[in-house]
Parts: sequence; C-alpha cells; structure tokens
Amino acid sequence: MLLPLMCALLTNSDAGSGIEQVDPKRLEATVRRLASFQTRNTLSPGLKEACEWLASEYRSIPGLKVEIWEYTLPAGRRVPHEMPAYEVVATLTGKTDRTVLIGGHIDSLNLQADPATGRAPGANDDASGVAVALECARLMAGRSWSQTIKFVAFSGEEQGLLGSTALAKRAKAENWKLEAVLSNDTVGSSSNKAGQKDTKHVRVFSEEGTDHNSRELARYIDWEARQTVKGFGVKLVFRRDRFGRGGDHTPFVEQGFSAVRFVETHEEYTRQHTPDDLPEFMDFKHLANVARVNLSALSGLAQAGPAPTEVRVVRDQSHDTSLAWKGDKDTDYMVYWRETTSPVWQGWVNVGKATKARIDKVNKDDHVFAVGAIGGVPSEAK
Repeated sequence: MLLPLMCALLTNSDAGSGIEQVDPKRLEATVRRLASFQTRNTLSPGLKEACEWLASEYRSIPGLKVEIWEYTLPAGRRVPHEMPAYEVVATLTGKTDRTVLIGGHIDSLNLQADPATGRAPGANDDASGVAVALECARLMAGRSWSQTIKFVAFSGEEQGLLGSTALAKRAKAENWKLEAVLSNDTVGSSSNKAGQKDTKHVRVFSEEGTDHNSRELARYIDWEARQTVKGFGVKLVFRRDRFGRGGDHTPFVEQGFSAVRFVETHEEYTRQHTPDDLPEFMDFKHLANVARVNLSALSGLAQAGPAPTEVRVVRDQSHDTSLAWKGDKDTDYMVYWRETTSPVWQGWVNVGKATKARIDKVNKDDHVFAVGAIGGVPSEAK
C-alpha cells in the first residue's frame, strides 16, 4: 500500500474531547477549597477530611464509583510510626477492563511546622494536580468509553511516594490492565520569582524501559496536544523526573506500567513545602491549558483499540519503508515516523484496519517508525 507523507485524520478535537469546556474558574474553586484546609499532611486529621470532601465531589458526578481507600503508611522517612492513611480512587467503568489512570497528590507539606497542625495550604503542590483530575472526570462522565478510567488523589507523596507505591502494588496484585498513568504534580503556575515565565508549555517527564512504554506515552501526549490544543503544548524531558527528585508516576513504572509526570516549566522552590504555597501565586489560565492537554490525551487513550503487536520494519533495500504488524480486526491504526535525532513524531498517516503499510520516500536508515491504535500509545517498529 503506497501512502503519502501526511494525510487528514480524525483527532480527539474532531471527536469532541471536551477540551473547550475546561473551566479555569472551576479549577480555581477546587484549588481554593483544598488550600482552605489547615493542612492536608498525610500524618494529620486534615488528610481524611480533605479526602472526604473530594470523594463527595466525585460522588456528585454521575456514573462514578468512588472509594476512599485505606492503606498503611510504614514507619520511615517523615513517618514516625506505622499508621493508616487514605486516598481517593474514583472509577468510570468502560466497555472493557483495559484501564487508564490520571491523578495528583492530595497531601500537603510545610517543612517549617508541625505536620499534624501546622499550616500547609499546598495549593500548587499539589491541589493543582488534584483539580486537573477532577475536571477531567467532570467532562468525561456521561459518555461511553472503551477503557475504564480511574481518577486518583494520592497521599503519602511528601513522605516518599507511599500512597502511589501502595496503589501501584495493588494494581499489580489485582492484575489491573493499566495501560497509561498520567501524574500531575505542581502544574498550576507559569512563572517564578527569578523572572522566568512560560505560558505556552507544561513539562512531561518520562523514562525508557524494557517492561513499560513510558517514553512512547510521553511522545503520544505531545503529538495529541499538537493536534488539539491551540497555543499550548508539551516540553518533553527524557529523564525519570526532575534531577534528584521524584513523583507518583515512578512507583507505577517500577511495577511495569507506562507512566509519566506533568510539571510546570518554571517552578518556584520557595513556595514548595512552605505556607506560601497559596492560590494567589497560581495562574489558572495556565492550569486550564494543562487540563486541556491531559483531557485530550486521556480521551484518546480511553477510546483506543488494542495496541498492535510484533511491529516490524520489513528488511529490504528500498527508497521507501515497509512495515508489518499484528492487529485487531476492528481497530484502526496510525503509522508514525521521525528522524533519529528528533524527540517527537514528525510524520504520521492513518492506515485504517491494515496490518501493513509502505511509507513512500521515507527511508528506514534515517528514521524511527512506530504503529499505534488510533488514540493509543505507539509501539516502535523493530
């Protein structure tokens, strides 16, 4: 099959992902309500109070099954003794048990105060990520999706990713068919006090792996944002997380799931883990754009068919590149390609339900190719 360099294709904007309905004021209201708790520290009574409030917000959305999940915090860094902790898991059941997950951490931290009583508003870190997940739930509920979607408010993040570690282990033990995890942590500001500002991008961190596809998940998010979100996009960072730091996506990667972390481009460190992490220092138009990127990617992932298997480049000498794969008979596929030095997909074509394709005048020596279900994470051709 001879294919042109590019072709028109169905994107999530065409399918109605709802990104135009993302509401900055609604996001701000969520952040302000969470920041109004004296503290949401995992060691404080405020954590369960905040979880109960958030669970009630999820329960008000038709079609969601909501759980305040209790797990055990082990004694260790910032945890003086073993104790119970809580996080919120809201599930929108799809047509299949294939699953995608989006979340942020609900707990807050003030390193200058007593963890149980000290003021720790945690507006940007990380009521912003919790608000993004809740906004996506509001806009995705009431529609039929192929995949099951979980909206999560992690806790124990500030004590060493304890809540996400517990949930990732649960997902593994219960054999969740978890295909993508989008973790949003500190995504609500576009500038810092050093004078740096970026209103056009959010960073997405990812890592390579042999038992997960996190790097290709990140590339897919970038590609989807370029198709659907005008004037705002993704800055890909090819490392696990910020230097020497961690996030709630990592425990899922360690369990073999594909997971990435969203974080604003220019962090202000003096407003992290202090009483100055307030809504007044956030940019809710920026946060709305981050929510749009998440919603667009999540909508694509949640309606994607099964990923192709055994994706390969045909070994022949030709000016063109031929590919073949095993696919699902009811699934439409996309072929992607990029130069070996490019971090992002530069060309793509919708090939329908085919299981082979030839890309005209694009050679296999200089390019990397992949195939994915429409809306799904591409699998690199070998």
